[in-house]
Amino acid sequence: MLDNDKTLLAQKGISEEKLNEQLKQFETGFPFLQLSAAASIEKGIVAPSAEEQTALLKAWDKYVEENHDVVKFVPASGAASRMFKDIFAFVDADYDTPQTDFEKKFFAQIQTAAFYADLNEACLKLYAKDIQALLAEGQYKSVAKAMLDGAGLNYGKLPKGLLKFHTYPEGARTPLEEHLVEGALYAKGSNGKVKVHFTVSPEHRALFEALVSKTQATYEQAFDASLDISFSEQKPSTDTVAANADNTPFRNADGSLLFRPGGHGALIENLNDIDADIVFIKNIDNVVPDRLKADTVTYKKLIAGLLVELQSQAFAYLKKLDSGKYSMDDLREMLQFVQKRLFCKNPETKVLEDTELAIYLRQKLNRPMRICGMVRNVGEPGGGPFLAYNPDGTISLQILESSQIDTSDPEKKAMFEKGTHFNPVDLVCAIKNYKGEKFDLPAFVDKATGFISHKSKDGKELKALELPGLWNGAMSDWSTVFVEVPLSTFNPVKTVNDLYREQHQ
Repeated sequence: MLDNDKTLLAQKGISEEKLNEQLKQFETGFPFLQLSAAASIEKGIVAPSAEEQTALLKAWDKYVEENHDVVKFVPASGAASRMFKDIFAFVDADYDTPQTDFEKKFFAQIQTAAFYADLNEACLKLYAKDIQALLAEGQYKSVAKAMLDGAGLNYGKLPKGLLKFHTYPEGARTPLEEHLVEGALYAKGSNGKVKVHFTVSPEHRALFEALVSKTQATYEQAFDASLDISFSEQKPSTDTVAANADNTPFRNADGSLLFRPGGHGALIENLNDIDADIVFIKNIDNVVPDRLKADTVTYKKLIAGLLVELQSQAFAYLKKLDSGKYSMDDLREMLQFVQKRLFCKNPETKVLEDTELAIYLRQKLNRPMRICGMVRNVGEPGGGPFLAYNPDGTISLQILESSQIDTSDPEKKAMFEKGTHFNPVDLVCAIKNYKGEKFDLPAFVDKATGFISHKSKDGKELKALELPGLWNGAMSDWSTVFVEVPLSTFNPVKTVNDLYREQHQ
């Protein structure tokens, strides 16, 4: 190892041991997860009745009144470049007028975009002509460049959280602002405080902070709330080394090791730094205007109500176990709870002695807990809900990506393709134990659930190491429950034309 390598590792807070472990993973690869079944309403996805829904909403309202610490956690570092992939391609194309359906739609409906007024201003500044005049002259690429380039709106390089998504009479709102409003609607404490935490990239942090200082007072007044907004960045210690095809370390032109961000799984460290009883997690681009927020708010409260209800029961059992005053009937009741309410089964429990069973139950009850909303499949499944085998032989609910599934096995491929639900990233998490102490979240990560992807740098091919995903392997050893939520709560913006959908107008 070169002296420069040692200096770089020290700067990042990565040990030589961790570096060697990562290089070894390129050699060994990652095993596919062993599946038991795709989760469904019949197997592992809860669909509360109307009566149960009412009770769960009350449970959440009661919990909030007791002034527990609640935080809304939003991963917001993702750049919007992929959202504009088709428009970048148009700018580079050897034709000047829209040809593809995507390009035609983008320009035909541009007046309905929330950023239209800003873009019009940018066009006037850059070309001394407004958008309509430029389009009439066939200057489509000039309009596209004014949107994407730094001299204009710079949307091609900004994170999604800072783009204007929705139009209101009083002005347009960004996803960051929509998340502040959401927080005020379902995560406000009895003291009126709303805590929202965004993970951002270092180069954009100042822009996020500027937007907050400009808009915070407006939303506090509108929603009678005190907003406590914080930011964090992905830690350099969670970066992963890149490798060549032969699994040796990839080096930059100057000879230094190349490290890359380890994917959203790195954010388990940021989540671990949050001091809260309950944490809501949702992606930055899954927001809707106020007129459509009712379902989102209801179901967020509903899954949170289920979380605090299950947690309360788990805490009661843990207190009993730790007191040593329990009967065999108590242990059987706890086992039923773990199997039927927390969906964790162990074929070995039949042969466990009383003491061994108590140890097993304590282990399964004393860990972080999450309730995950699941929506019905309406197209190609993305990450999906499954019942999977864990390293300890138990079967529990897990959210899996396609890379974790052996699609060369016809049975596993069919499970993935015929799944009835998919993961919209709609989580509510409990991250403290019954004594009010924070769990050490990295201790619950299944390190065998990362994956290797192929990228390139300066024209050279490389292998990149992705850490276990935040809601995949990073939460593998959590108590997990899936709840069906309506499709109306899932409205992500993956391309700029998604902003023209009725749900974003």
